[in-house]
Amino acid sequence: MSRRAVTRILPAQPTQDGAGVKLLRALGQQRQYRMDPFLMLDAFSSDDPDDYIAGFPPHPHRGFETVTYIVDGHMRHRDHLGNEGDLKAGGVQWMTAGRGIVHEEMPQQENGLLRGFQIWLNLPAADKMQPAHYRDIPADALATAELPEGGFIKLIAGIIPWATCPLRGPGQANPATQPLIADIRVMAGQPVDIPVPATHQVLLYVFEGRLDAGGRAVEPGHTVWFGTQGDILHIASAPEGADGVRVLLLAGKPLNEPIVQYGPFVMNTPEEIEQALRDYRDGVLTK
Repeated sequence: MSRRAVTRILPAQPTQDGAGVKLLRALGQQRQYRMDPFLMLDAFSSDDPDDYIAGFPPHPHRGFETVTYIVDGHMRHRDHLGNEGDLKAGGVQWMTAGRGIVHEEMPQQENGLLRGFQIWLNLPAADKMQPAHYRDIPADALATAELPEGGFIKLIAGIIPWATCPLRGPGQANPATQPLIADIRVMAGQPVDIPVPATHQVLLYVFEGRLDAGGRAVEPGHTVWFGTQGDILHIASAPEGADGVRVLLLAGKPLNEPIVQYGPFVMNTPEEIEQALRDYRDGVLTK
């Protein structure tokens, strides 16, 4: 077993989305920095309601999945199918847009810290036009492993071999992408080695503390990308990080398919994007 090597460290880019929600775009800000099968990673974190209260009013999607993970705060979501959910701290909403969905995500707090992530995960061509569906995953449904001194692994998707009892994410992810997504905190002097499939691309997003990335201390708000050789991901806090480090792990099996994106539509050809735009204009995207 060998460790994956760090290949690049990139800062997330400040931007706004929805009705003016301030966030950091950690993946997807430039198309050359996509990590197949992941299309986008947004991180939001603010205790100023002016930064988030307007939320994400109704908007369409086609051709991919969204994974929303709330670390702190409270957000309601609903869609054109009549589904409605209440996403609280530690919970996950996994939405497969498929052929089309119109949904909204609105903060349900007037003050306090709202912190979390939204991940866009591509679908293979064969599954892009499946019926839309979603599932809410409460915090207590996430498989969790305790690490020394208060560290932890919270598994959002995938499988991590762990001691004699593997950690298994809730539900069944798409077999073509086999995503591995986890919230991991390791304390100072307590590094952890996470097995990752040799088939997967891998990155970490640092959001608390400082990460030791091959001898370089990485601040919050940065992604750390790893090479494709090796089957172990070594996670350790930087030597001066007395409070440890917390990261979001994204790993997935590349689809190696063409990607054509226009805003909230992600397909394989320009013609399919044109069809999505016509369907949305004509009111048949979600039928």
